[in-house]
Amino acid sequence: MSAKQAAEPLGARTTGVGARAAFLARAEKDAAADVASAARRLCHRHLRKAIAAFRRTDYGKAATLAIDATEADPTCGQAFHMLGLSLDNLGDMSRAIGMYERAFQLDPADTDLYLNLGLAAWRMGLNGVAEKFFRLYCDLAPDQPMGWNNLAGVLRDTSRFEDAIEICRSAIYRMPEQPLLWNTMGTILVELSDFEQAAVFYREALRLDPGFGRAWHNLGYGLHHTGPLAEAMDAYEHALALPQEPRDRIETLHAKALCLIAMGRLAEGFAAYEVRHDHQHRGSMLYGIDAPFWKGEDLAGRSLLVIGEQGLGDEVMFANTLGDLAAAVGPAGKLMVAVDSRLIPLVARSLPGVQVGPYFVSSHNAKDLRLVPWAGKPDFILPLGSALPHLRGDLARFPGTAFLTPDPARVAACRAELAAGGRPVVGICWRSMMINAQRQKYFSAIDAWAPILKTPGVVFVNLQYGDAAGEIARAEALFGVAIRSIDGLDLKQDLDGAAALSAACDLAISAPTAAAALAGAVGTETWFLTAGPVWPQLGTDRYPWYRASRVFSPERFGDWSDVIPKVAAALAERAGA
Repeated sequence: MSAKQAAEPLGARTTGVGARAAFLARAEKDAAADVASAARRLCHRHLRKAIAAFRRTDYGKAATLAIDATEADPTCGQAFHMLGLSLDNLGDMSRAIGMYERAFQLDPADTDLYLNLGLAAWRMGLNGVAEKFFRLYCDLAPDQPMGWNNLAGVLRDTSRFEDAIEICRSAIYRMPEQPLLWNTMGTILVELSDFEQAAVFYREALRLDPGFGRAWHNLGYGLHHTGPLAEAMDAYEHALALPQEPRDRIETLHAKALCLIAMGRLAEGFAAYEVRHDHQHRGSMLYGIDAPFWKGEDLAGRSLLVIGEQGLGDEVMFANTLGDLAAAVGPAGKLMVAVDSRLIPLVARSLPGVQVGPYFVSSHNAKDLRLVPWAGKPDFILPLGSALPHLRGDLARFPGTAFLTPDPARVAACRAELAAGGRPVVGICWRSMMINAQRQKYFSAIDAWAPILKTPGVVFVNLQYGDAAGEIARAEALFGVAIRSIDGLDLKQDLDGAAALSAACDLAISAPTAAAALAGAVGTETWFLTAGPVWPQLGTDRYPWYRASRVFSPERFGDWSDVIPKVAAALAERAGA
């Protein structure tokens, strides 16, 4: 499960509702006032129309009218502020920040600019810059909840949880009637895996404002982790029935799609999952190819470029459909597959006759831009996950076979080097390399794996990519176990070698990571150790994407002390210990 696939709670990350409402009301009032300057009158006329278009969520029209306002009077800070807001909502972050800065130069007394500059920086991942602007806003407007709310949110996103809680708690004491603050406190507690207490704060926010769509979304997000999923779906539906900012609505639609998939409603869920391509979605990607998306048209004899998306684990998992796509284009057609360059040997070996090459990653307005210059102009392009609505609408359409082919010579070499002597070889991976405030709750430390690693009669092999030497040494010292590795194999960069090592294992036990995806894809039995049920299970107790898999989850989200002994017992039974 990648960061970009997972839903997230809505605090203040996606929009500055309060700041925008305050600015729009003030700008509308100022634009209605009599002014002597003809240029300023014309500017105000355009500005009023821009505000009206913005309220209708016609951000393109609002931007055009705001440009007209700036051209009529280049000294009007509010016109540039309006242009910045419009560009911000169109996803043109770089130009939006430029307009905010121009507005600030013209009107440094406009306190709402601090808030909007902070929000823009936050969405671009510039958390330190965002914190600076939010603190300035709090100093200038200490009685406004938006500043404290956003400051707590950005501190949460930098894992400064105690500071975030203190900021939010102090603001709630001063402004207990503000549902925004109760909601944000809930989002902080969620990142600490305290879903039950978070729900208390969300429900208080909803008591104060039953029409607060964000709190309904967040209640659904919490229930998505703890269950029941039907109640999570009900909360998402409540959010969608209420007026929402466009960005918030896209996030809720995305969360609902993942919930549908998690419930096993695959045809409906995979179709809804396409919302991730909307430019308002925080994880949407751009594809610099001049060709239409494939929407299910007959592919026989046509050319199709498939592009890997999301994280590395998702590329591997979604590659489950590549064989179907190769068959669909047929011998008269052409299938091209663009993947992470580290996957090229493995994917090319698995799909004889298919052209496999790299995509190149750039950035545009804080969005990933994937370029494939070697592909020319295909008839269609297809982000890899977008094959799912057409090819995997029910569980019966998952083939249940290995779909990536490791190098047989390297597999044999790994087996020879491990020299297990008849004992089962078990590969282990306990965390993702990409750990941040939002993702850390999904993974356990290797220190918690003592019951597993103490299982007698097992040869343990490291599948953990990245720098894990210190963790492995500590586990070996603490638990008196040897964790083997293949000399000279870089599990992060040499994915063909990592796939061969996975295939040499009798079993892989892993958190839901790229290592687990590789093991499953090459056909190795894979046990997933998760903090709670996850949507790629597709409503089952396994990962149907792979030939042989099993999921171990605790009764209470993130309770590793509950689930790890169960994994250890199952391993002992398998090993005959």
